[in-house]
Amino acid sequence: MSEHTPPICDYEDSDYQQSFWEHGGRAYEDAVEAFALRRLLPPGGKAMLELGAGAGRNTQRYQHYQRVALVDYSRSQLVQAQARLGESERYLYVAADVYRLPFVDGCFDGSTMIRTLHHMAEPALALSQVYRVMAPEGVFILEFANKRNLKAIMRFWLGQQGWNPFTPDLVEFAALNFNFHPKAIKRDLQAIGFVIERVRTVSHFRVGFLKRTMPLRFLVGLDALLQWTGRLVQASPSVFVRARVAGKQRDAAGDVLFQCPRCQTVIPGAGDDLVCGGCGARWPFQDGIYDFRMKTD
Repeated sequence: MSEHTPPICDYEDSDYQQSFWEHGGRAYEDAVEAFALRRLLPPGGKAMLELGAGAGRNTQRYQHYQRVALVDYSRSQLVQAQARLGESERYLYVAADVYRLPFVDGCFDGSTMIRTLHHMAEPALALSQVYRVMAPEGVFILEFANKRNLKAIMRFWLGQQGWNPFTPDLVEFAALNFNFHPKAIKRDLQAIGFVIERVRTVSHFRVGFLKRTMPLRFLVGLDALLQWTGRLVQASPSVFVRARVAGKQRDAAGDVLFQCPRCQTVIPGAGDDLVCGGCGARWPFQDGIYDFRMKTD
């Protein structure tokens, strides 16, 4: 693997969970995302990979998986998740770069990436890593920010927005914050080897006035009724995709979980600092959190 790593959006020392979710008026968004996950998640599985886990907002929604690996680039976010969920053999906390996942091929039969792809300057590279670590027939649930949403379309037609919501290229509307065209995401997923099974549109009523004036249960119920329309058209700001891993013949061999993100050598062991036998890199394990982030000068 090349030493090149795309730029990373780091939430280290951020109060994102508190300021955005708990005190930021996002009860509607959280509820409609929870509904979409309930409809898209399989009945259960052995190992779930939660990419961009943050402080663990969604983790308890994967209750039917035997084990959940929470991955985030920010160690401080994982500390918050650990405080929320506790230290348990069921949870694995890993600070890592999505572009260089520190796991052996085929070790997860489930994976989610919610509100994370929109920080990826090279989405196809990130998605290819997800495919690599997933088992044959594993289910991947991806959420992405949709550039072809109704608000963006209206702003474009009224001349209030410079970028075109209908073109397939991604748009960076703020530093390391990207919106994607649904057809581009579909193209990338299929080119990598995923088969798209379902598409759900979410957060149709993400408008401040509506959230302030309409009852939460009413808005959530109405959104739930409309989510199925994602199979026909995607005009909401958030889109969920359920994809299945195709084209793989076998799972990961043995019980080894980790591989070196620098040289891809398999690293046996757990519960302590891990040393790569290939390149000699040492990957710390401290207070229940593995740290596989590659330090750059």
